[in-house]
Amino acid sequence: LKTMYPRLSDLTLDLFGFALPIPIYSFGAMVAASFLVAGWLIGKEFERLYTAGGLPAVKVKDAKTKRMVPASPALIVGTMVTVAIATGFLGAKLFHILENSDAFFRDPMGMIFSSGGFTFLGGLIVGSYAVLRYTRTKGLDSWRVADAVAPALLAGYAIGRIGCHLAGDGDWGITADLAARPDWLPLFLWAETYPNNILGIDLSQAPVYPTPLYETTLSLILAAVLWRMRVHPHKAGWLFAWYLIFAGAERLLIEQIRVNTTMSVFGLEITQAMVISTVMIGLGAYLIRLRRQDAPD
Repeated sequence: LKTMYPRLSDLTLDLFGFALPIPIYSFGAMVAASFLVAGWLIGKEFERLYTAGGLPAVKVKDAKTKRMVPASPALIVGTMVTVAIATGFLGAKLFHILENSDAFFRDPMGMIFSSGGFTFLGGLIVGSYAVLRYTRTKGLDSWRVADAVAPALLAGYAIGRIGCHLAGDGDWGITADLAARPDWLPLFLWAETYPNNILGIDLSQAPVYPTPLYETTLSLILAAVLWRMRVHPHKAGWLFAWYLIFAGAERLLIEQIRVNTTMSVFGLEITQAMVISTVMIGLGAYLIRLRRQDAPD
């Protein structure tokens, strides 16, 4: 088996000998899966908090009477996910344009309407803001909501990165040092050529680090840690503070070997993701001091 499949039909052809008649792209499929899994996790946590008294009831329309009735906040997760998808993609596209302004001014319409070109951190910022605005209209405390979605954000990110790897969308690393590969590590985890990648780039002579796989692994581990931490007594916002640190540190670490557009700041070549990740870590550390674990509310 190969390690990347830009279209799901590529996978079925390799596994079963036939191609799907509909060209479903792996990246889109994995993004959809990431939202479904994240929504499921958020729903479970909303229900747990509601049962424990950590979240109040929300008003929803009864299907029979058409009246607004109190219910578990788990029932609004579907709307939350819809809001996150719509605004998240807009934010991801906007931040990609800001990161690649030169290319945008050369072909603005081409970049705007391109099926590629998204920056996850931009989608996270804009989508999170929109979701928190929506949940506030439902009477939910923003800190509690942020805590509830924290593990799901990392889990969803991990699944989305699988889509980046399958599609070969350019979110890979720098040229891999083949001589430094440990003997016990499979080659596909150290160097990947991404054949048939959607960008059409030939990497056969210079395999790169498969950074999406590294991000998936790290994010799943960190998501599991947050999932365990969520049941510990803590002040609202404390768990989300740890999410900011975990997510920021993970991305900052990967940026050291990841190909990305750089900008010069005080003579240093850095990326937009490095700046945002550093801010996330700093903000998370500051929030932990404000939302201490030993002071639940």
